[in-house]
Amino acid sequence: MNNCCSCGGAKKALIIVDMQNDFCPGGSLGVRGGDKIVSAINQYIKCFAEKDEFIVFTRDWHPANHCSFKENGGMWPPHCVAETKGAEFHADLHVPSNPFIISKADTASKDAYSGFDSTLLDSHLKTLGIEEVWVCGLATDYCVLSTVTDALELGYKVKLLSDAIAAVDVNAGDGEKAIEKMVSAGAENIRMTSQT
Repeated sequence: MNNCCSCGGAKKALIIVDMQNDFCPGGSLGVRGGDKIVSAINQYIKCFAEKDEFIVFTRDWHPANHCSFKENGGMWPPHCVAETKGAEFHADLHVPSNPFIISKADTASKDAYSGFDSTLLDSHLKTLGIEEVWVCGLATDYCVLSTVTDALELGYKVKLLSDAIAAVDVNAGDGEKAIEKMVSAGAENIRMTSQT
């Protein structure tokens, strides 16, 4: 178990995946317990901010006619439509005044689970000399899984913050299987010492 405040070494970035209202309880695609991880994420944000490490917030930013919506042949109810309350970050999330935000799946014809999919995230991290990413957020078995997998394929060291993720679990156990898949691919599964 590790505490981010005590880890040196590679230049790091914290990637907070899709902590949006529609993915939290009460939202159109709410993840059970999705709001319960906010306090843990805020601790990571505090650690990274204190060390002046880079922090990224990803978000779904869909048009109203997005291809992932059931009415358009997709598998999900409408969610995270750009400029709506559902697309906003959870109110308790400590988002800085000038956040670095990656919007994904923002055209009608393309879906994207990963924060690296058709965005400038990789090029920006490489420009900053980031070698290691710490990933948390929603949901374990979809956007977190895809973001971690892409980060590994792009050559980053990845730490999965397992006290700061929650799963959709469309099928029972999907979240645990996703964690196993990420660890098998090379991610390190860690928690804050204060959470253990």
